[in-house]
Amino acid sequence: MINIRGERFTSKGPLRAICCMRERGNGLGGGFAIYGIYPNFKDIYAFHVMCMNARAKRKVEEFLTRNFRILLSEEIPTENTDTISDPPIFWRYFLEPISSRLKDERVDSDDYIVNKVMKINVGIEGAYVLSSGKDMGVFKGIGFPEDLAKFFRLNEYKGYIWICHTRFPTNTPGWWGGAHPFNILDWSVAHNGELSSYGTNRRYLEMHGYKCTMYTDTEVLAYAFDLLVRRHKMPIELVAKVLAPPYWEEIDAMETRQRLIFTGLRQVYRSLMANGPFSVVVARHGELIGLTDRKKLRPLIAGVKDDFLYISSEEAAIRLISPELDRIIRPSGGEIIIGRLNRLSVIEVPSLRMVQIK
Repeated sequence: MINIRGERFTSKGPLRAICCMRERGNGLGGGFAIYGIYPNFKDIYAFHVMCMNARAKRKVEEFLTRNFRILLSEEIPTENTDTISDPPIFWRYFLEPISSRLKDERVDSDDYIVNKVMKINVGIEGAYVLSSGKDMGVFKGIGFPEDLAKFFRLNEYKGYIWICHTRFPTNTPGWWGGAHPFNILDWSVAHNGELSSYGTNRRYLEMHGYKCTMYTDTEVLAYAFDLLVRRHKMPIELVAKVLAPPYWEEIDAMETRQRLIFTGLRQVYRSLMANGPFSVVVARHGELIGLTDRKKLRPLIAGVKDDFLYISSEEAAIRLISPELDRIIRPSGGEIIIGRLNRLSVIEVPSLRMVQIK
């Protein structure tokens, strides 16, 4: 859910919607990403860190002290529940990169954050950074979403974007770090389906400095959006054409300029094409995005009501909290839906009408 005026709202609606889809999960993973929750620290990086033991937490804090100015360090508030057992340690840190380190490493602050997140996830056993953006956070773990919402006391938060997920692990393990959403910087991704291209996608991203440590295929999608949009300066509309590109016969039928663009995208980013059945919901500040695979082998539906855009696997979840919609959108395979602050737009494959190409 996104309020396109940027007005923050509570967990009541998002939680009712995800609970409506309980049969889509089995209690082995659930989670939330919320944007706009730290207005007092809105320009400061917020690390949500999961530590499996006290030793890992101590190592994380030693690492952060060497590399950041820590403005606030505190335990993420939780509540004991009968349904959540043996949880890890959850801590949050509000951080500023040390300016001399940025100069020494010759990177900007966002690249610095990504580098340090990877070092923690790979180098400190039992420690994982679950989110690292500004004015947002990821709360996830083992359990059904309603149990995790109670555990993390999400009724105390307000945000203008909420992503909610319930998981039914198939060929990857159900564990605290493997729940959705996955995050890097301001990017958060929840995914329904399976990426048969995970190995190829992962190898390509690791050439660009990303490390996959969460034991599930969805992690590559968060890093792919960060690489393509932030580092390669690609419009979201074109990112959709990288992950779910038109077929070659469709490209061959295009007029010359479009054909050259799409041919180039498929050649340059062939290792980032997402094969397999998938639908994803992606968020960053100011934007909520929905995308399916080219054949739409996994469901995705969107609805608009007043100032809200809803994207879901099931229409029932949307209708439960907004019975009378102004508009219902059933995207075709490979079609992207984008909700932006103060503007809604739907871009269809393979049109480039709304993409600015220099």
